[in-house]
Formats: sequence, C-alpha cells, structure tokens
Amino acid sequence: MLSLVWVLLLPKEYNSSARIMPPESGSTSAAMLAALVGKGSSTGGSAGGLAGLAGSLLGAKNNGALFIALLHSGTISGHLIDRFDLQHAYHKKYRDSTAKQLSRLTKITEDTKSGVITIVVTDEKKERARDLAQAYLDELNSLVARVNTSSAHREREFIEQRLATVQKELQRAQLELSSYSSDNTTIDLKEQTRATVDAGAKLEGQLIANESELESLRQIYGNQNVRVRAAQARNNILRNELQRANGLGGLQSEDVGADATHPYPALRQLPRLAVQWANLYRNVRIHETVFDLLSEEYETARIEEVKSIPTVSVIDPPGLPERKSGPHRTLIVMAATVLSFVGGALFLLMKRSWLSLDRSDARRILIADIHTTLHDRWSRLLAGDTFGGRRL
Repeated sequence: MLSLVWVLLLPKEYNSSARIMPPESGSTSAAMLAALVGKGSSTGGSAGGLAGLAGSLLGAKNNGALFIALLHSGTISGHLIDRFDLQHAYHKKYRDSTAKQLSRLTKITEDTKSGVITIVVTDEKKERARDLAQAYLDELNSLVARVNTSSAHREREFIEQRLATVQKELQRAQLELSSYSSDNTTIDLKEQTRATVDAGAKLEGQLIANESELESLRQIYGNQNVRVRAAQARNNILRNELQRANGLGGLQSEDVGADATHPYPALRQLPRLAVQWANLYRNVRIHETVFDLLSEEYETARIEEVKSIPTVSVIDPPGLPERKSGPHRTLIVMAATVLSFVGGALFLLMKRSWLSLDRSDARRILIADIHTTLHDRWSRLLAGDTFGGRRL
C-alpha cells in the first residue's frame, strides 16, 4: 500500500533524443577545444581528466569522445542553466547541485562503429526536454565555431591587419603626391616635358624666321622704320618666351616650379622635379598594387575560413515526446510487494526463532537485559533525570 501511494505521487518523466555526427577537426582545433574543456569543467572537479582525454585525441580522425566531453563541460551546462533557469526548475539552492542534476538527467553515448553520438534528455515537461536537447546541439555548434583556430582563420586575421596598414600607407602616399603636384604643377611629367620641348622648338623656329625677316626689313627701310621696330618687338617677345621655357628668364628661379603668369615649370627644372615626382608616383603605384592583391586574398581567406569552421551534422533532431518514459509504476509496485513479502517472511521466521528459545537461554537473557536497560534510560531521558551530573 505504501509503494502504491508513493508511485502515484511520482511525477511523469519524458525523454527527448537527438543523434549527431561530430565533425572531423584538425589538431589545432582539437587542442583549443581540449583547453576549453579543461577550463569549463573546472567547477566539476574533472578538469584534468577531460583535458587529458582531449589531449589523447589530438590528431585522431574521429573526435567523438572529445565532443562528448564538450557536451558535459561546465561551459555548456552553465549556459543551459542560465538559459532555462534550471536552478529554479530543479529546486536547487546551489549552482553546482543544479549542474549535477542536469548531468544525471542527460545521457550522452557514442556508437563506437559509426561514431554517431546520441543525446537523451529527461525532464518532467516534454517541451523542456525537447528544448534542452536542441540547446545542447546549439551550444556545441557555437562552442566549436568560437574556438576554431584553423590556418584559414589565422590567415584571414593577418591579411586583415596587413590590409588596414597598407590602406593607411596608400592614403599617405597619395596625399604626398597630390601635395607635391599642386606645389610644382606637375601632373604628368613625361607629357609635360614633351609639350615643353615642342613649344620651345616652335618658338625657336619662329624666332629664326623673324630674325631673317628683321634683317631684310633693316636693309630695305633702316632701323628707324615702324615696320622694323615692330618686327624687333616681336622678336624680343619670342626671345623672352623661349628663355622662360628654358628656365633662363628672370621670372623663374631654381626653387620655384611655376608662378601665376607661367603656371607650368620650366624645361631645365623638369629633370629635378621628375626625380621626386617619379619616386612619389612609384610609391603610390606600389601601395595600390599591394592593396589590390591583399583585397583579393582577404576575400579568399574569408571564404576559406567559413569553409574550415566545423559544424555538427544533425542526423535526428530532437522531437516532442508523445509518451512518458517513467516512472514504471507497475514494476515499482510489484518489486515493493515482493520485498514486502520477503521482509515479512524474514520477520516471522526471526520472531518464531525468538519465541522458540528457552527463557533461561543466555542469548535471550542478554537481549532482554539490553532491552530493559535501553528502555529505562529512555524513560529517564524523557522524565528529565540526570545521571552523574549529566543529563541522560
């Protein structure tokens, strides 16, 4: 009857299960996962064991045992306790007691042949059992992705840092070239040199032709003629323009690239300006090339990083349980009934054996004395008497 009342008071239990295939991870990822397992399980006192387990799996093709250790780690269990408020749901005062209760209600096994991991969560509520099983999968995926340190990940971080540095250098080089070109009116020195030489050749050709015409006019009209003076003035203008183009005029100096009247640098200054301008321009082109190459490598590294992140393959997602998994009330009542019959039979046999003893038997006299003494002491204790100055 007591067992019947007890089993009727027991709450129902529901099981929700999920089956996953762990990813094949490299030695670097396995090492980081092993370190995290040791850190996250320190609250449970099994950090050394889990870290040793993870370390023994380094380089193994199948890291199923490592992922089982991760599922039992303090990192995942702590997140689940906070996410579902299990400390209140399990009526536990301390957090470590809640983690132990969760571990008892969670069964994680691995098939040694196929490597498939099965997660079974037991709970009083079918919805919470399903959500806890799904939360194990989500936390495991998040944990594996967070600690992934593959070569693609490290390469992406290096290229990202290098790309930011090259971008700053490129901007600085562009500003230097722009400032130098603005101060010295140097846009494209090759074309400017060609244009200046062509302009100088035309001026010199016009000056030679005008000199011949001026000599002819002098011989015909003399030096005081108006036409001779006009030709002389034109020759002076052409001569000044030619001197300015060659950098021999008074308006140009060695330290000035151009002025407001003549906005382009003189021909004799172009070689000196071309050296600095070429250096600045080459520096800009180098940084542009490096920046373009790093940009392409950065995009490639990002794609490779996403490919290299291991993900847990879910074979069977957790579902909502339709039937309860426990308690097995019939078996409990039957077992309690059998134990009651066995206990009652033993009690009757012991009682029969006791009554069959003779009253003068030493064993019966000893037991009777012990019973009398204990009963007397108990009576005095209830009455408040003392013995030897001490309360009985």
